[in-house]
Amino acid sequence: MKFDELDARLRVFETAHDHCALPGLYLVARLDGRGFTRLTKEVHAFEAPFDEQMRDLMTHTTRQLLTSGFRMVYGYTQSDEISLLLHPEENSFGRKLRKYTSLLAGEASAAFSLALGSPGIFDCRISQLPRLSDVLDYFRWRQEDAGRNSLNAHCYWLLRKQGRSVAEATAQVKGLRLAAKHDLLFSAGINFNELPSWQKRGVGLYWQEYKKPGFNPVSQQSVETSRRQLVLNTELPLGEEYTSLLQTLLAEA
Repeated sequence: MKFDELDARLRVFETAHDHCALPGLYLVARLDGRGFTRLTKEVHAFEAPFDEQMRDLMTHTTRQLLTSGFRMVYGYTQSDEISLLLHPEENSFGRKLRKYTSLLAGEASAAFSLALGSPGIFDCRISQLPRLSDVLDYFRWRQEDAGRNSLNAHCYWLLRKQGRSVAEATAQVKGLRLAAKHDLLFSAGINFNELPSWQKRGVGLYWQEYKKPGFNPVSQQSVETSRRQLVLNTELPLGEEYTSLLQTLLAEA
């Protein structure tokens, strides 16, 4: 059988289940680290519950994804996950979802692994969101998840350091109400509200324009040009202020 005939017959098995995002839908990619609990607690002895080196690895990976060739509006990371808001007009690969998921997962895994010096693997999924309000709710959801996870993690690791087993600490935290969790930390001299914002709210990365002075050799005049740079925000606002920030980023994209 000739190559062209083989190509035509077999390529369909690769593409038969291709799904493309419809025009007009907002796309948000979420990447999660695979087996990162073992990676950060056994393979590498990172500080628990939060480690600045791990934070920096995740922000480095997010920065790499935002500059990987896709049009991106916003990147958000907390714990071992990254969420990416693609530009509404992003149309690479005909908006084939398998291309986005495979390339973003591969890019994240490579960037993280090279920075760490050992394998760190990510998976990726895409949310197709029909309304701007869904996008805003999505990122509010992930930020609120960061706050809940942070409070639980601080309580859990406090109990572990006090001698509780994994099962005992897990069960005790699960049975506590919100106020009781704060009281538990406060009894050990930890005011949760005074902990670094990045531990409770996550970290955001987004594009920001700035003016750069230059010189026009033709006109022999000083000029100003607009440039874009990635801003790292470790003091993200909450609630409506966070929503307002996201709306601004989309409006200026």
